[in-house]
Amino acid sequence: MSKTVVGFMLVDAPHSALNNAGADAGDRTDNIVRVKSIRRGRKVYPYVSGQALRYWWRETLEKKYHWKMSPIERQKKIAFTSANPIEYDDDDVFGYMRALKAKEGGTVTRISPLKTSPLISVIGQTPTQDFGVMARHEGDPVPYEHEFYSTVLKGIFSLDLDSLGVFYANEKTGYKNMYSKLEEEAEEKGLAKDKENSKWVMSKDIRIKRAQEVIKALPYLQGGAKLTSHLTDVSPKFVILAAIDGGSHIFMNIAKEEDGEAIIDIEAIKEVLYDYSDCLLTDVYIGRRKGFMDNLEPDITKLTEEKFEGKGVISCSIKEAVDQFTNNIPEMMKS
Repeated sequence: MSKTVVGFMLVDAPHSALNNAGADAGDRTDNIVRVKSIRRGRKVYPYVSGQALRYWWRETLEKKYHWKMSPIERQKKIAFTSANPIEYDDDDVFGYMRALKAKEGGTVTRISPLKTSPLISVIGQTPTQDFGVMARHEGDPVPYEHEFYSTVLKGIFSLDLDSLGVFYANEKTGYKNMYSKLEEEAEEKGLAKDKENSKWVMSKDIRIKRAQEVIKALPYLQGGAKLTSHLTDVSPKFVILAAIDGGSHIFMNIAKEEDGEAIIDIEAIKEVLYDYSDCLLTDVYIGRRKGFMDNLEPDITKLTEEKFEGKGVISCSIKEAVDQFTNNIPEMMKS
């Protein structure tokens, strides 16, 4: 049985420019800053890149939970971390790639146990262009333009509990996590070694702590561009959390656009819970901030009255949903 945490979240962005693309070479002037966006058909969808979201997440873990972050080394056009998931929490959870000399072990890579999508606007819209000037100096003001939008961003993420704190020495891309010096450190620090499967396993307490803190960071996510003039709280205002046997992300398509508004499709949630009820390892936790999509309350309450092969739906605040869900993690990682 594999164990994966799957999560879905909505971020309210009512007046935001959270991730910018810089200037467009085709613009009429060179001082217009565009937001990142993609097209689907005729519609434009602003988005926050997966890299930006992961940066926010990593920063929050460092500030809130005092994670020990792997130092970054820059060499000409490349940069890499220490590639030491034993000492540094983020190398374990966010993965790495580093090219070592052949005698040191060659190239090592680690697939990130935490996977994230970009945060993408649920509704299609054309960002607004705002005009400003720099006028603090003597003489004519300097005009500039930038874009912002008002939307709801959706994103999914997963956390592979089986690979968190587990490091392989296999000669396979993404699984050659270890090198000779790191294996010596693993030996010194008493990591369990599975010779048959060429893997090292950290203590259960550390694995549980890292997994719980990754999820507990959600209500405290912070970051984004243009915060001085477009201040946005980027912590999720709606979240779903569950653990499943497998790696499919069952909540990917539960938000949609209806009459120009972002909505949660309760029937879509019910369908995936019925279809995948045999994969659920925990109850399903739905957290929502009061004041955001309040019209969902009656439908979610009805959902909590149903059972899906013995698993239920628990509705509460964002913080309560995160705390209650993470209480399941020690049991799932006991083996």
